[in-house]
Parts: sequence; C-alpha cells; structure tokens
Amino acid sequence: MTYFRSHILVCNDPVCTSKGSMEIMQALKDEIASKGLQDEVQVLDTPRIGNCEMGPEILVYPEGLHYINLKKDQIPFLVEEQFLKGRPVPDFLAPPKKEQVQELNEPTSKEVRVVLRNCGKIDPENIEDYIAEDGYQALAKVLTEMTPDQVIKTVQNSGLRGRGGAGFPTGLKWSFTRDTVSNTKFIICNADEGDPGAFMNRSVLEGDPHSVLEGMIIAAYAIGATRGYIYCRAEYPIAVKTLNIGIEQAREYGLLGEHIMGTDFSFDLEVRKGAGAFVCGEETALMKSIEGKRGEPRPRPPFPAVKGLFGKPTNINNVESYANVPQIIIRGPEWFSSMGTEKSKGTKTFALAGDVNRTGLIEVPFGITLREIVFDVGGGIKNGRNFKAIQTGGPMGGCLTEEYLDLPVDYEKLTAAGSIMGSGGMVVMDDETCMVDIARFFMDFIQDESCGKCVPCRVGTRRMLEILTRICNGEGRDGDIELLEALCVEIRQDSLCGLGQGAPNVIVSTLKNFREEYEAHIYKKECPAKVCRALIQYEIEPDKCVGCTACARNCPVNAISGEAKKPHSIDPDTCIRCGICKNVCNYDAILVK
Repeated sequence: MTYFRSHILVCNDPVCTSKGSMEIMQALKDEIASKGLQDEVQVLDTPRIGNCEMGPEILVYPEGLHYINLKKDQIPFLVEEQFLKGRPVPDFLAPPKKEQVQELNEPTSKEVRVVLRNCGKIDPENIEDYIAEDGYQALAKVLTEMTPDQVIKTVQNSGLRGRGGAGFPTGLKWSFTRDTVSNTKFIICNADEGDPGAFMNRSVLEGDPHSVLEGMIIAAYAIGATRGYIYCRAEYPIAVKTLNIGIEQAREYGLLGEHIMGTDFSFDLEVRKGAGAFVCGEETALMKSIEGKRGEPRPRPPFPAVKGLFGKPTNINNVESYANVPQIIIRGPEWFSSMGTEKSKGTKTFALAGDVNRTGLIEVPFGITLREIVFDVGGGIKNGRNFKAIQTGGPMGGCLTEEYLDLPVDYEKLTAAGSIMGSGGMVVMDDETCMVDIARFFMDFIQDESCGKCVPCRVGTRRMLEILTRICNGEGRDGDIELLEALCVEIRQDSLCGLGQGAPNVIVSTLKNFREEYEAHIYKKECPAKVCRALIQYEIEPDKCVGCTACARNCPVNAISGEAKKPHSIDPDTCIRCGICKNVCNYDAILVK
C-alpha cells in the first residue's frame, strides 16, 4: 500500500467544473509526475469544498490549506513551493471563513458528513484506502458477532428510513424480506438517479463505492440473500467503472463470493446499467428492466419483499440508504438516532441548485431549517436578490414560499407543507422567477418521462402541459385554473406509480402559493416576473442609451436599429424577445415591459 505525505482535494461541483477545476486537476497530476512526486502526493476530486464562487479551488492535507481562483499557469509554481519546498503560497490562499465546512459533528458546523465522510479523503479505486478508514469492520462485526435478526433490530433501532424518497423504515423493509420463505432472495441497490440536477448518488458511487458495497453485503446477510444487483444509470460511466473496480477488489479480498471472511455466508453482486428512463427509478419498473423487459411499474401488492426480481423475495434500497448502514453498525443505533428529528433520524444529502451563491452537494442533519440551508450553507441568494421559492423533492416536489423558510426539514413536515423529501433535490428561486414557467418546465420533464402504461399519467400530464404552455404563451383562458385543479385530483388518485401520483405536486403548490401569477398570465396577459416571452416586450430608454451599438451587433434577428453614439430602438414585430440585448447592455438601457 502507498502512503502519501500530502493529499490534494479538487472540487468537482458544477460551478467549479465550469470554471476549469478538472483542467486544474490534470495540471496538478502532470506537474506532480514531472517532479517525481506521484508516490508522495495524491490528487483526488471531491464533491464539495464549499466556496465554488471562488473556484477552481483545492484543499491540501494534512495542512488544511485552501487555495482558490487557481489558473492553469499557476500550478507549476504552486507545486514547486508547496510540495517541493514545503512553503504555502499566500497569494493563492482563501481568506478564513466561519461558514467553511467543519469536521464531522463539530457544533459550529451546519453540515454533518456521514454518507459523504470518505468522499475526497480516499482513493475510490483503492480498497485499502477504504479499509484504513474503518472500512469493512462493520461487516466483520456482523458476520462474527451478530445474528441476522440482531442486524435488522439494530437498523430498526437507528430509525434509518429509505433515502430514495418514500422514507419507509429500512429495518422494517428488511424484516419483511427476511420473513418471506424462499430458497432464493435478491438485494438491489437503486442507483438510477434521474431528477434534473441531482447528483447525490453519483458522488457517493464515484467517491466511496465500498461504503455502498459493504452496506449491501450486510443487508444480504440480514435477509438471507445470495445475489445482488446495482442498477446504475449508463449516464454515470465513472460510477459504473468505480463500482466494477470495487467489486473485483472486494472479491480478491474475500469480501464477496463464496464463504465471505471464512464464514458460511456467501454473496455476490454485479452492476446492471439502466438506459436512462426516469420511471425505472420506481422499484417495480427497475426490476422489470433488470429482467430484460420494458421498464414499466406494476400494481402492488404483491410487494417486492414477497415477489420481486424474477418472482423471488427482493429488498431494494437506494445508494444513500446502504451507505449509512456500516456506520450504524460500528457506531451504534443510538449514535445515528441522536441526529435528526423524532421521526426522521440521521443526515440527508441534498443537491443544492438554483439562485444560491454556493450550489453543490451538501449533507445536513434532519431538522435543519430551509432558511439555514439556503442562507447559511448555500450562502444566500445570488446577486443580492430576494428569495422567492424553493422546490424540494425533484420534479414531483412542491414549491414553498418564504413563510416556510423556518420549517424543519423532515419527511412529514415537508409533506404537510405541500412538497416532498424526494431523493434530495433542492432548487432555490429568486424574485425574477416565473412560477407558471417553473410548473411548465417540470411538467414537460414529467410528461416526457412517463412510461405511458396508465392513462391518467400518459394523457393527464400531457393535458396539463398543454394548458401550462398555453398560459405561458399568452393564450390562457377563463377556467384554465379550475381545469388544472380538477386534473391534479384525478391524476394523483388514479395513476399507477409515484411518477403520476406526484406529477401534480408542482402545480398544486404553485397554485396555492402563487395563484396571482396564474391569474396575471390569464386575465391580464402579463408575466409579473418578465420571463414568458409572449407576454413581455423589450424597449430602449433613450435617456440611457449612448449608442454603443452592442445590442444591435448581438441581436440575432437584426431587430435593433440606430446610428452610433445615438439612441437606438427595437422593432417589436421583429424582436423574438431572446434577452441578448439586455445581457450585453452595459448602461442598463434595456427595459422589459
């Protein structure tokens, strides 16, 4: 095993990636290799450092140095000074920040990393790195000291609930599968993460695959399964690669296969790639896909615990659920249940996106408020604008207003507020967001991803999308709101699976909290947020226009005319309302009416 004197963590969150963090990572590797330091300094990517607005950023351990705003041509100097001469480079260092992510369970930290504890700290392709962080100790304890019933009882006492969205008690689900009599049982990990902008599972699979493998092996022992599958999206090639490497390494170390750790317990698993259908995140559709059939949900009962994959008892949990299990076994159920709320224990990962200063992957204890997530962890709203709404739970979630910001985050409270926990997507919106357009956007996604098996979802979501599109195009009619409300009730009650049942949530919540925006679109033919193209018009203020010609030069349809150094004008009949003129104007001369 190679021991490194220094570790470099490179932020791979979307904002940092867009600023060139992956180029910085490659430059670091190349420069370190050119100096002959590849056996002394390790470079890893990590889901989130916390200051992406100052990215690309890296952390250097064990010193804990935080470098920001790095440029590719600065890397040779940084490597020379930091890793050859041992001298930090003050000009590249970030100023100290109180809200910087703290270590696990520090009282001053808003984040508590349990699932993400190893991401960025270990080499995900080296099983020995995982073992050095207490990896597979939980499995050894289970196989040598605990009966299957004791394992299930421990998970039940911890209060762990499924992190895939439904929030069903994990230990109870395991007990159902264990109690079903069968010579063959299966374990499945649902890694079919399909919510727009969600990347919680991807980061765990790419950064700490063995935590998921260990959790699955423990679950297999508890329910009596001998075979397992990880159903992962084909759009996650790095995760698939990392998982397959981890599985092979686990077999080599006697942690998978026949007689694991020299015991009578045998279990093996493999990765199955999904083709990208969102509906295959639903457990019965997922099993159909593994069987090589069309991924469509089926009615329940029978539930998978009784009749699942290939007609055999099957337990299905998602990536985050399994990743929690080893820590629960090692640290005890009391430790886990000490975090969170009365009914929602532990921590939850979220993909924080939208109009916040620090987007990215976070992990926080249940019970934290939405306000703390948005303003403390997320750093507040971009560009100093006002908060308008937050959507939780992905496409089937609801949009919550400012009055809900002090709501503690747990399964029951989010549901009571008109939203859901979902798998962990969070989209923050500022006061320039049109809520009717947001509802149209998510309904477009849902309608496109409907498998089409049941009429309420297949036809109902299309009708709702048509109405929302009509409203956004300035063609809304009297009675459209009432028709949407009626469709929401029918689709929610009659759809076969969670996709259709949750499809109306975004419309129900926006109608409840932003009804006046729907009415403005329909009756006044106005978009209050000035977003819907058919309901806005661009004009140039003569008093502010200096005739720089930037707007005219960038207009894609030549709708802007005027002489240099004189006020310009926009032809409303030619203008396509793309907004480019407003973006390129440096004098704030473009009005949106």
